[in-house]
Amino acid sequence: MANPPNEKPGSWRWFKSFQYDKNKDSPSDARNVLLVVAALITAVTFQAGVNPPGGVWQETKDGHNAGRAIYAAHQTPFYVFLISNTLALSSAIVVIISLTYRFPFHFEVWFATVSMMVTYGSAVFAVTPKESVRFRYILTAAAGPFLARLLWEAFNRWGGQILESFRSIRSSLKSVSGKC
Repeated sequence: MANPPNEKPGSWRWFKSFQYDKNKDSPSDARNVLLVVAALITAVTFQAGVNPPGGVWQETKDGHNAGRAIYAAHQTPFYVFLISNTLALSSAIVVIISLTYRFPFHFEVWFATVSMMVTYGSAVFAVTPKESVRFRYILTAAAGPFLARLLWEAFNRWGGQILESFRSIRSSLKSVSGKC
């Protein structure tokens, strides 16, 4: 691969040619790329949740039940896998829902993604031994990206007003304490 003019061999400057440039790339192109990436992440994480690494026990014996995740025998790594996988799936779904907002069939996309999350949850609950996982952690991981986006939007909308209120309260308290 030839180096662009005035660039040292081994330089990372070539990497900039792959980054988003608002002067060259349209928002529509950026949205399409993000949708493709989010759809790939959604597909991979959904599949990993439905078919956990290592598969499931085929027979009920030796203290294991048929249809339960083999990987769940390693409780801490299984927790890490489930929580990370659920966070990735939920984050990708937030991106898909956000990027398709107010598009035609947005309601249907929203309905399908919620249904997919319910299916994912059902599959995870079906293959996870009841004694190995505390489901509140998984539900928190699933809700986390949605709550983070909600808080971010609320702060962007009302954050300036809230900060200004705190500043005025602080200055009022300083002036009251200065008079005492």
